[in-house]
Amino acid sequence: MTRQLGFVIFPDFQILDATGPLAAFEIAARYVPGTYELRIMAAEPGLVRSSCGALMSAGPLEGPLDTVIVSGGEGTRPAALHPVLIAWLRALTPRRTTSVCSGAYILAEAGLLDGKRATTHWERTQDFARRYPKVRLEPDRIYTRDGDVWTSAGITAGIDLALALIAQDLGEDIARRVAQQLVVYHRRPGGQSQFSALIEMGGRAGRFAELLDWMRPRLAEPLTVERLADQAAMSARNFARAFAAETGMTPAKAVERLRLETARERVEGSADPIDRIAETAGFGDPERMRRAFIRAFGQPPQALRRTARS
Repeated sequence: MTRQLGFVIFPDFQILDATGPLAAFEIAARYVPGTYELRIMAAEPGLVRSSCGALMSAGPLEGPLDTVIVSGGEGTRPAALHPVLIAWLRALTPRRTTSVCSGAYILAEAGLLDGKRATTHWERTQDFARRYPKVRLEPDRIYTRDGDVWTSAGITAGIDLALALIAQDLGEDIARRVAQQLVVYHRRPGGQSQFSALIEMGGRAGRFAELLDWMRPRLAEPLTVERLADQAAMSARNFARAFAAETGMTPAKAVERLRLETARERVEGSADPIDRIAETAGFGDPERMRRAFIRAFGQPPQALRRTARS
């Protein structure tokens, strides 16, 4: 069975939002010939200029489609107001409706995300949440799936989304081979954070960047204020004050952030037992980690693992 895939672009679309998933599906079709027919389409067909100036040729909006993939980019907001595009999306009944990056604006404007979990590029989340309060926005996700609607975070996350769709269609082995051809990870879990706590804190606090690098491989060890201060060659009192001023959080909170990030990656991306993850991430016992997960993510580790594998 050949699946018809429609890639929707518009003036000032982000070219990698379209070409990343396109390449993934094209490679998958090499491994399983006849699997996919790829169609690029736009509300105003012809040569469509991307935000970098490169042109892509697009046909008209038409169906039926197995999967529609809406690109994001600088031109998203004008495209979200294009009556032809919005009407077409509302009338379309594909097996899967997806977006890359800020393409979520277009799906939301069509009402296709109302009441559903969705994500978009981290830089757009506050604006998106304000504009579309009916959407259950999950800002700290690589991609989300809610029934037949999938959304992804910024730019390269579109490749992660495409690999997940390929795995659903053709199995994990084909998705893995596609990832190998693309020379990308196979594959980042959908629930993986868009952010790195280490980068976020280190980027804001170059003064403590080396300390943060030192902390991460030692998360299973006691990381008290006194020990961190000693590593930073400061008194405990001065260290705690300076660290909070530079990073916006206490040393204890920073340690927990790093432990949460490490634990979440392993919960969603491995089959390791929860109690083992809790121990090696430095939480000590599963119950303590469960409480920390609920505070940070609103769900216990087991629920995040189930969601990542759904």
